[in-house]
Amino acid sequence: MVSPIYVIVAFVVILLASAIKILKEYERGVVFRLGRSIGYKGPGIIFLIPLVDRMVKVSLRTIAMDVPPQDIITKDNVSVKVNAVLYFQVVFPDKAIIEVEEYLFATSQLAQTTLRSVLGQAELDELLSARDKINHELQQIIDEQTDKWGIKVSMVEVKHVDLPPEMQRAMARQAEAERERRAKIIHADGEFQASQTLANAAEILARHPQALQLRYLQTLNEIATENSSTIIFPFPIDMLESFKDVFKKVTS
Repeated sequence: MVSPIYVIVAFVVILLASAIKILKEYERGVVFRLGRSIGYKGPGIIFLIPLVDRMVKVSLRTIAMDVPPQDIITKDNVSVKVNAVLYFQVVFPDKAIIEVEEYLFATSQLAQTTLRSVLGQAELDELLSARDKINHELQQIIDEQTDKWGIKVSMVEVKHVDLPPEMQRAMARQAEAERERRAKIIHADGEFQASQTLANAAEILARHPQALQLRYLQTLNEIATENSSTIIFPFPIDMLESFKDVFKKVTS
């Protein structure tokens, strides 16, 4: 037969175990006394009144929540799938427990509906190029809605935009055409600069004919250094005229 003393000791141990709670640094305990909230406590050792108080633990660490891919039709009628990631944390544990039934589920659903709403008002080019602007707008809207739940949304990031195959091919052709256009512009600009430089050089040589003769001699010297057995070199007529004048003076 079990001694009544052991029964009493066991009952006291059970009461003490239910009365003493230990919360970690990042945890808070929302305490309900006979169903009425008396605020939140922690961290450290928490003493509860057995059979009277009930505590609900809430983590204050930042939560990274993945927003599942959403089917979205953009403003310019392009169907895409977009997913995102949401970073938030509980700043008021009592509100997170009292104001909403399941704050994790509620925040996830709010993020999904807001993602569809905001991206549906943007065009595809804006969705691809102005990602920071869209992320900031999403963060502001979701944070405003979750403020009454005691939740602070610190960041929203659109992770991936899944385009339909035909749109990917169209964008690839557009990018290729843009690269070809830039290459042609660069080539034409180089031709223009080269022709302008040649025109300037021709103008200088026209003012100074001796410079043209020196250029011919310099080119001849450069060709002579090559390992070529036959050299075809155009000889300027002006130089022949000067030699002709000298020959006439000698023979006269």
